[in-house]
Amino acid sequence: MPRPRQPGRHRRPEPLAAPEGAPALVLAVPGTPGTATRSLAEEVVSIARSELPGLDARIGYLDGDDAEFPTLQAVLVHAAEERAARYEQAKAAGLDVREPEGPVAVVVPLLAGPDSALLRRIRQAVMDSRIAADLTDVLGPHPLLAEALHVRLSEAGLARADRARLFTVATAADGIILASVGGDEAVQAAGITGMLLAARLAVPVMAAALDQEGSIASVAEQLRSSGSQQLALAPYLIGPEIDPALVTEAAKEAECSAAEALGPYPAIGKLALAKYTTALGIAPQQAQGAPVR
Repeated sequence: MPRPRQPGRHRRPEPLAAPEGAPALVLAVPGTPGTATRSLAEEVVSIARSELPGLDARIGYLDGDDAEFPTLQAVLVHAAEERAARYEQAKAAGLDVREPEGPVAVVVPLLAGPDSALLRRIRQAVMDSRIAADLTDVLGPHPLLAEALHVRLSEAGLARADRARLFTVATAADGIILASVGGDEAVQAAGITGMLLAARLAVPVMAAALDQEGSIASVAEQLRSSGSQQLALAPYLIGPEIDPALVTEAAKEAECSAAEALGPYPAIGKLALAKYTTALGIAPQQAQGAPVR
């Protein structure tokens, strides 16, 4: 026999779904587009769709070519044309529909931290499209990004996966350089996530800038002078926004190993969705990080 529905607080919550006619979520992807970048972006929007069924999620490349890799501007224009076409079709069918109002899309930058140069270009692309679209903040700082950094470090053998279980990793770092891009503002923002990461790992974490000469070496020296002997570099980056060679060079400069960039970690898709739902004021699923161990 089927079990009766449980009333009150024990009742299973109804799954969220995107409201009918809701604006599109457009992921603004920086950097030179390529197969790897497209795969990463598609995985991020796939995660967002799985969290919010019915979500219209699209990908716009800041340096796209309008063919294989559509530009952010072209994606916004196409979304507006499709919305207008749906309205005209419904009207022609005799349906009682109201003309669409509000933004056509919510643009979410695929950036972990602030980068004024890239954000300026994204903002300009939105303006050039002449489409009503909201632009959200970047994804961080956030506890979920600290979790993602922890996972990437543990995958590289540079951090214990779970201190509570006392796993032993012989190569575990006792000092972390959190490498960001975007100047002083990005370093300050990365520092907030760095404090959360330090609480998870129980080792000092200091943020540095990949795009400022001497920043990585200076932070490495500070960590070593304070007692850290085995350093690790953790890129506070999604991936496409920077040439991977810069991370390799920074690791050599600091004379340490480096973890992979955050990439399509599940938290990235959840945070992109959270920016979207917050911008629209629809009941967002609260993204919660794993407990600090």
